[in-house]
Amino acid sequence: MSRADAVCPSQRLAGKTAIVFGGGSVGGQINNGLAAALAYAAAAANVFVVDMSAAAVEGALAELERYRSASGSTVRVGGTIADVTDSARVLAAVDACVESVGRPNILHNNVGIARMGGPIEMSVEEWDTVLNVNLTSAFITTKHVLPHMLALGGGAIVNIGSIGGMRYLGYNYPSYSATKGGLTQFTVNVALEYASRGIRANCIAPGLIETPMMYQQIAGSYDSVEDMLAKRNALSPTGMMGDSFDIAHAAVFLASDEARYINGTCLPVDGGLTAAVAQ
Repeated sequence: MSRADAVCPSQRLAGKTAIVFGGGSVGGQINNGLAAALAYAAAAANVFVVDMSAAAVEGALAELERYRSASGSTVRVGGTIADVTDSARVLAAVDACVESVGRPNILHNNVGIARMGGPIEMSVEEWDTVLNVNLTSAFITTKHVLPHMLALGGGAIVNIGSIGGMRYLGYNYPSYSATKGGLTQFTVNVALEYASRGIRANCIAPGLIETPMMYQQIAGSYDSVEDMLAKRNALSPTGMMGDSFDIAHAAVFLASDEARYINGTCLPVDGGLTAAVAQ
């Protein structure tokens, strides 16, 4: 899923600090969170990774250190573990970010899970789990990062949604669709409420992206992995799925001053799939 040109060094985010929730990766496996962390670092931002497992945080930090060593980058990196549904743990993670790499003026919310099953098949408890992980977590992280952005005089929030929150895609996962749709509207509300105070909030809606999550949480809906890959590639107007760096590069742009007048948007990164479905 990685590309040779995936992390091209620039100074687009020089002087900024990004806190990436869901930025961990076990064994350095490229997922949306790690790709975002690497892309922010490549754009000269200090990066602080938060994930729920020590192994995931360590894996991401190892990849960030590898990038720093290979590129000669002097950005600061750090990380810690936290359950994003636990407000006290998230607050502690934000405090750790401030102490180790600086006050965050970029908040990147990448956490999300997909659970199959509609109202009949899914338990209320499982519905609540998806709601807390996919939507309430963004409320909690925003709650604790916003005061730092306000103190700094501005900031950028990038929430990772899904085109599944915009259109029915054929998967029986209404909990995922509902929470990702809710995340978009949460983003809009925050964007407009704080626009006059220098804070922008935008959402990215990935389309069919080849990530580890796809193999772990969606593959069971197909006859085989090969069947899944063939069908998802065929669905894309480009004839192939995107990868995690397609999402990461869009995030860097939205977090940068180049996007200073973009606020309250939901940007599909989907090869045109949403437009095709809408026809």
